[in-house]
Amino acid sequence: MQSLKFRASPCGRLSSRSHRNRKLFTYSASSDSPLLQNIQFINSSFTTVDNEEQFMGVLQSQVQAGRCPKQLLPLWQDFFNNYKKAIIGSSQSGANEKLVAQVQSTIADTVLNQFAEPYTFPSFHHRILEPYNYYEFGQRYVASLTDFQNSVLGRPERWSQIAQWLAAGENVVLLANHQTEADPGVFAHMLSSVHPNMATDVIYVAGDRVVTDALCKPFSMGRNLFCVHSKKHMDDVPELKSAKMETNRKTLVAMSRRLNEGGCLIWIAPSGGRDRPKADGKWSPDPFDPAAVELMRSLVTRAKHTGHIVPMTMFSYPMMPPPVVTEKAVGERRITNFTPVGISACEELDLEPILKAAGEDKEQQAAAVAKAAFDAVCAEYRLLEEAIFDTSKRGTNFTQPWITAAAGASSPSLPASAGTGNSAQSDDAKEHVQSDDAKEHVQSDYDAKEHVLAAL
Repeated sequence: MQSLKFRASPCGRLSSRSHRNRKLFTYSASSDSPLLQNIQFINSSFTTVDNEEQFMGVLQSQVQAGRCPKQLLPLWQDFFNNYKKAIIGSSQSGANEKLVAQVQSTIADTVLNQFAEPYTFPSFHHRILEPYNYYEFGQRYVASLTDFQNSVLGRPERWSQIAQWLAAGENVVLLANHQTEADPGVFAHMLSSVHPNMATDVIYVAGDRVVTDALCKPFSMGRNLFCVHSKKHMDDVPELKSAKMETNRKTLVAMSRRLNEGGCLIWIAPSGGRDRPKADGKWSPDPFDPAAVELMRSLVTRAKHTGHIVPMTMFSYPMMPPPVVTEKAVGERRITNFTPVGISACEELDLEPILKAAGEDKEQQAAAVAKAAFDAVCAEYRLLEEAIFDTSKRGTNFTQPWITAAAGASSPSLPASAGTGNSAQSDDAKEHVQSDDAKEHVQSDYDAKEHVLAAL
């Protein structure tokens, strides 16, 4: 195993910058996975971790120093073990225990920092890129679990249309199904090689869990967020209900102001949470809440700039499948898998005929718009899932722009760690066929992979 090499600053010493009252330590592994380049750490204890024993040893020392809750140790051991199984079994470039230990170390490092310096999310949170780059941190983790060889971006022409609308100063709201905590990272990776601005500038409507769960918070800090308290958690702590309602009011004001500026892309999951498996064990989008859809329609139509409402489909559940039953308590168990993923845009909703057919009743109108969006997402979801697991179903509607971009000699836009297909799949998924030429290209194109962090 190659020894760890620290990235030197111009003066030849360990690169560091202040993180509030701390220093950041940046290093790059000498080889192995292209993901192990320019990794930042807040706590220097994690910089020398190469394996599971060292990782758990650092956590133990943090417990003894009072910087880590003791009850976190067995939970993290479980998280480490299933993440290790996913990575080692993936056959991606550099898939070894060093990759597992160092990616896990970045997560533990940022989570423990939240215990020391908890971050409070404002109504409108702008992603934090410095001194610690939380966006790059999140993209690294999601990339390590993504089988890019079999992932797809659906309907490229529709994403290009969305990009044109945004460039013209128009607003776009994506009404999406939601499957895992990793969805923002999946969304960004699927678009970064063709629409990098959409990948980075999108604003997610975020609920309680992603801004309060200790493991979620560092990942959320790397995304633009409109923070809201959902109905599911509004009464969890009765004495906080009024404060939560006030936060929601401030968020609505922030959303209105941003839409009035124009060129705003908003991602919202109108189901109010992640999809769960149905009675037959299969996964599909959960129904949309008409009130959530109507709120977004109202905000978009009242804004000073033209707006578009576009249903969007996402397939990602194998990566980090949520509990079968919705849990109100945060701190859930994390199961991880190396898997193909995908997103696809549906056609823009034509609101006028939908509203006209629903009549004058406002509730019926809201229900009709929500149903139209949900039906579009469900129909596209079936096509997206087929395209992921059956290459014959792709055609020109489902593409892999990261592989196309990597074919260019000077392109730096190949997402990290394109795998060779040893990924988690749904039981009913069809056997998928891979091109030998494509396999050889992705496996051999290590030079392009070394530029991965430039594309994050």
